[in-house]
Amino acid sequence: MNQKITLLLLAALSFQFNQVIASEPSKKEQDLIEHKHAEDSHGKDEHEHAGDSLGEDEHAEDSHGKDEHEHAEDSHGEDEHEKKETTLTNEQLQLAGIKVFALIPETLNYQVYAPGEIKANGYTSYMVSPRVDSVVLKRHASLGDHIAIGQPLVTLFSESVAEAQAQYQIAVGEWLRVKRLGRKAVGDKRYLSSKSEHNAALGRLRAYGLSANAIESLQKSEKSLGKYTLSADVNGIVLTDDFHQGQRVNAGEALMIVADEKELWVEARLPANSRLSLPKGFTAIVQTETDSFEATVSQEAHTIEPATRTRIVRLTIQNDAHRLHPGLFVNVFFKFKTDSAVIAVPETALMRSSDGDWVVFVEKSRGKFEPHEVTLGRSLGKLREVIGVRAGTRVVMEGAFFVASQIAKGGFDPHNH
Repeated sequence: MNQKITLLLLAALSFQFNQVIASEPSKKEQDLIEHKHAEDSHGKDEHEHAGDSLGEDEHAEDSHGKDEHEHAEDSHGEDEHEKKETTLTNEQLQLAGIKVFALIPETLNYQVYAPGEIKANGYTSYMVSPRVDSVVLKRHASLGDHIAIGQPLVTLFSESVAEAQAQYQIAVGEWLRVKRLGRKAVGDKRYLSSKSEHNAALGRLRAYGLSANAIESLQKSEKSLGKYTLSADVNGIVLTDDFHQGQRVNAGEALMIVADEKELWVEARLPANSRLSLPKGFTAIVQTETDSFEATVSQEAHTIEPATRTRIVRLTIQNDAHRLHPGLFVNVFFKFKTDSAVIAVPETALMRSSDGDWVVFVEKSRGKFEPHEVTLGRSLGKLREVIGVRAGTRVVMEGAFFVASQIAKGGFDPHNH
């Protein structure tokens, strides 16, 4: 019995020993396992090393890019600073004619220029024209003649006038008989009818332009039917006479223009956006090549002339010496004065900056200039009011273009960086 138990225990121990031996790998299997473990460890180390190297490279690139960017910004800032100023030598200042003056606020008298033209006074001039289709028989005045009221100008012929003259002769004869007999003898109807026909015939002749003397002569003669003469209604000078004897002219067609040149018009043309206040009676100076005259504003147009896109201001000018004539081009200067002291510079002292703003060039030291942005105010003739610069500042008044070109040249990059 004990032997049997002993044998069973030995069998169990042998089975457990065999199980342990079976679970342990062979030497060959152990070598393979160790080799695989070594490869895995090597791959992991390489991956981690590569990751670390990549991180370092990225950090290096970021640092390099950041340094380059910061350096570019610093360089750009330095370039921008350099482009905003320039230094000129004494020789350059003299050759360019650069003149620098300190800004001083002043109350300025200034004038505004406008081109103008002498015109005939439309309120005193007179256009000679037939009132009905006619034929020119004879002229009695020519271009440039001085004429007086009632002086014959041109003789015409018209069939319509001949018919009107005949009707007038009939009407005036009937009216004279009726008036001589009296109203009681002929009755009210005939009296009023005769008077009306006479007045209508007389009014038609007057409408055709016949003078009182010409109408009166019709009662004495019948040979001049159809012929009539136009006479001057004003004193003046014949400015135009564009017609020929024997020419047929239409009703309303201008034969002559007669104007009194003692008082003429000046039509000054201002820009459409001009805001000048020019009340009636405002004084202006009118200049020709040799003379100057004083004129006063009489009218100001409130519409824009469509051809020239300008606003017309009409002035009245006295011409007693007959030195001015219609059609003459003149220069008109309107005089003004500022209400208070202002800072102003010549228009040539103003330049545009690269961003489109107006600037003047301030002298920081001898020969060293930099742009200073300003706001433009009123136009004061050849000067322009500037806002945003202090009184006493030394500014380039002449030669600003040269200074601007030097600053632009200093900021030019040939490599386009």
